[in-house]
Amino acid sequence: MAESGDVKSRIPSILIALRGLVMLLAGLYAVLFPVAALTIIVVAGGLLFLVDGVLGLWSITFGGTKTGNFWFDVVRNVLAIITGVLILLSPLLATLLTAAIIGYLVAFQAIFVGVMEITVVVRERALYAKIWPVLLSGALYILFGIVVLLAPMAAPVVLTILAGLLMIIFSVGLFGWAWRLYKSGH
Repeated sequence: MAESGDVKSRIPSILIALRGLVMLLAGLYAVLFPVAALTIIVVAGGLLFLVDGVLGLWSITFGGTKTGNFWFDVVRNVLAIITGVLILLSPLLATLLTAAIIGYLVAFQAIFVGVMEITVVVRERALYAKIWPVLLSGALYILFGIVVLLAPMAAPVVLTILAGLLMIIFSVGLFGWAWRLYKSGH
């Protein structure tokens, strides 16, 4: 009987270790196969759109949901279903479109931030002891934005790889936490 209680008391550490293993495998997959990982994320998003739209229409029709915006809710849910179906019909095209949009958003955001940093520091230079670090930062943001504009499809792939690296680092923390719980009998 003591063994059964011992296993039960170690369930939290085992579950955390399993979570770390899943995080590690997902991170490695994202680092080694970033385009495939990005496609999986887009397909999962398509499934979420589809399920959300179907459940939304069901709740309007049979679930008794009354928001006062009936036609808005119908249109929103139908659009979610259409979007989900289109993503699932052509996951590669959906991934390419998503990647391009993300790439352009990152590029324009970087350029905007760089211009704003330079503008603010030049206008308020009396408040800064040294303005060159902020000017350099702004210039690097603008340069980064221009580089991403020249290769917008690379940005989502790089971001996927970075997310994979973060998952790997996080998995190490989970393994450490699981080990501490295991050693303490939890």
